[in-house]
Amino acid sequence: MEILQAIAKALEKGDQKDVARLTTQAIEQENPPQTILDDGLIAGMDVVGEQFRAHEIFLPQVLLAAQAMYAGLDLLEPLLLSEGIASRGKVVIGTVEGDLHDIGKNLVGIMLRGAGFEVIDLGSDVSPERFVAAAGESGAPVIGMSALLTTTMPVMGRTVERIEKEGLTGQVQAIVGGAPLSRDFAERIGAAGYGYDGLSAVDLVKKLIS
Repeated sequence: MEILQAIAKALEKGDQKDVARLTTQAIEQENPPQTILDDGLIAGMDVVGEQFRAHEIFLPQVLLAAQAMYAGLDLLEPLLLSEGIASRGKVVIGTVEGDLHDIGKNLVGIMLRGAGFEVIDLGSDVSPERFVAAAGESGAPVIGMSALLTTTMPVMGRTVERIEKEGLTGQVQAIVGGAPLSRDFAERIGAAGYGYDGLSAVDLVKKLIS
């Protein structure tokens, strides 16, 4: 539908006012909230993710698009909750203990929310115990860990070990990302996968939760 395509296009441009106006219009036209979310907001964010992956746009444009997405999401959220529409699943994310870098982690959080997931963001300097406790308390099946410092990478391995120690193997899976990491490192510590950028992290979460 034209209104949904218009929402997606406004989001791609990072136009918060237009996204809010068009989302309001789509609601008034009695489009189902889930359809507005999927075919408007998420469709637009998917394009932004692909453009970012292809280096056609850069981080500032992604952040503008994310803010525009929230302008629409704020209007839809009460309607989605009242209809009892579930999210695609829960994900716990954070930057590991000893590491305060959070730009990459924040970007992944934005893109996961844009893809319809409920994100429990623990922030930076997160211990293995906090990661696993948050997953256990929330019922999230995926923990996403980020690191920029090579000295903090061992914390990721300790978190995977903690999942096993708590008897959550099979219920909770860990994925990792960050500039100094690699797929080999992820396999070595027993992580379920490695996200080399925001979009690949979202793809990985979709695969694990489906």
